[in-house]
Amino acid sequence: VQLQASGGGLVQAGGSLRLSCAASGRTFDTYGMGWFRQAPGKEREFVAASSRSGGITYYADSVKGRFTISRDNTKNTVYLQMNSLKPEDTAVYYCAAKRYGMVHITTPDYWGQGTQVTVSS
Repeated sequence: VQLQASGGGLVQAGGSLRLSCAASGRTFDTYGMGWFRQAPGKEREFVAASSRSGGITYYADSVKGRFTISRDNTKNTVYLQMNSLKPEDTAVYYCAAKRYGMVHITTPDYWGQGTQVTVSS
């Protein structure tokens, strides 16, 4: 599986962005999907996860209520809608896939290349 993330950019605090992650192959619905981020000088951290159907989602406390993960299995794509962005959300965002699992519980099988999100104050 190859994952291609897009949608990052520069936004002012309080603004919104939507990230997309397109997956190759025909087995997308067998993968739990999710997003992680890594800020400069910090370790990569979990942001959001979705079950294979999209019916179950999990969020880091730092983004709960502001970010929404969703997926469209007909388009092999997972999204991260980010609202009320803060400067501390600045990071490289990575999508991840875990076959028959959840990305925040066990190590993902695949990672995307990352997309930069910068939030100015």
